[in-house]
Amino acid sequence: MSDALPIPSAQPHSEAPATTSARAKPSLRYAWYVVAVLTVIYVFSFIDRQIFSLLVGPLRRDLGITDTQVSLLMGLSFALFYTFFGVPIGRAADMYSRRGIIAVGLILWSGFTTGCGLARTFPQMLALRTGVGVGEAALSPAAYSLITDYFPPERLSTAISVYAMGIYIGSGVAYILGGYVVAYANTRDEWTVPVLGAIRSWQLIFLIVGLPGILLAFLLLTVREPARGLAQKNSSTPLRIVIRYVFQNARTFFLHNMGFAFLALSTYAAAGWVPEFFRRHFHWSIQKTGLIYGTIVLVFGSLGISAAGWVADAVRSRGRQHANVLVGAWVALLTIPVTLAFTLIDSPVPAIICLIPAAFLGAAPFGIAPAAIQQMMPPTMRAQASAVYLFVLNLIGLGIGPSAVALCSQYIFRRDDAIHLSLAVVICTSCAIAALLLFACSKPFIASLDHLRRWHPSQSSANPS
Repeated sequence: MSDALPIPSAQPHSEAPATTSARAKPSLRYAWYVVAVLTVIYVFSFIDRQIFSLLVGPLRRDLGITDTQVSLLMGLSFALFYTFFGVPIGRAADMYSRRGIIAVGLILWSGFTTGCGLARTFPQMLALRTGVGVGEAALSPAAYSLITDYFPPERLSTAISVYAMGIYIGSGVAYILGGYVVAYANTRDEWTVPVLGAIRSWQLIFLIVGLPGILLAFLLLTVREPARGLAQKNSSTPLRIVIRYVFQNARTFFLHNMGFAFLALSTYAAAGWVPEFFRRHFHWSIQKTGLIYGTIVLVFGSLGISAAGWVADAVRSRGRQHANVLVGAWVALLTIPVTLAFTLIDSPVPAIICLIPAAFLGAAPFGIAPAAIQQMMPPTMRAQASAVYLFVLNLIGLGIGPSAVALCSQYIFRRDDAIHLSLAVVICTSCAIAALLLFACSKPFIASLDHLRRWHPSQSSANPS
């Protein structure tokens, strides 16, 4: 990868002269340090998100709400603003300092998470959750773009998969520590906090998980903006050219984004309701559920997402340019039988054993999907394309996944203890749809790589055959 990437002109078949950078190319060691910093930030974002799944009971009791309303707090309220703000933020990340955009987002979402600890009604909590979504929308488009400018293409899927491990490290920590914190906080009905006075135990938990993220913003001072951001600080590809490029590759974008979005739907459905499934179906305590499920997510989710990136890079090195979407399709197919196993077995130990491969496979797509976007896009469009991908992924995956399970339990099976059946229906259906879409994406994806070479010839080296 060159130190400074050329800017494509408004004419698709022309090439602007390359810019130069006064700074030396960053070392691979420093590149991995940047990934580590971004991963830590990603961990905190998912601690803030996933703590909700351990608080279903207290939230229903104190706010007087149903499973469906809880699912709106888990998913749709967060996803709507996350997705709609993600696109303009992605465009800003292609123009301005990505480090600065991430820092502002981190402070915002941590502040709103802390604010959730002050909510006393459902509308207040709903409003605060939308604020969390706005802040978190700043992270991944900018992070994907940063990582792509730091790594050679043959290591890109692995690097992005390591960053995406933050999903499962954060979720695992949220379940494990959250279980203990919830158990401790629940030893008293109310806690007295200076300035705030008496608050409920679940409110205390939001204060505990939200405040540290604000301090984490200082860690971004150690991250340097790579050459792309410096060379093009006030320049970007015009929006009409970005839109034209996307429409020229519309079939690939549709199949890729929708395929991985349905995989995300299955993953977010599980993340939101598996802890409650063990509590209702096997009568486990929150602490026990958090410890066991959190450990599985932390260990096997992290292994799954990193293994998928490694496999995709290995397959791609053998000439299969569409390796990322191909691996995603096989993951979707394999998820169906393991999901049926852990949801329909009526004994906790075998269910836990079957949940291990389910967690491994559920994590796999979240590194290879954005890596495919980076692979097929010109450098000045990567963050914007990532934002569009995240728009679709979160609107369908996070917006629908948790609510689909709650709606199945409430309106189809009509009982709370049927949550295992709801999980089986939602996950297996979404994975079947995902597999069909991603297998269909293979040929269009290769065609889009060829289109990139013609549109911007200097990038052909970034997409080797």
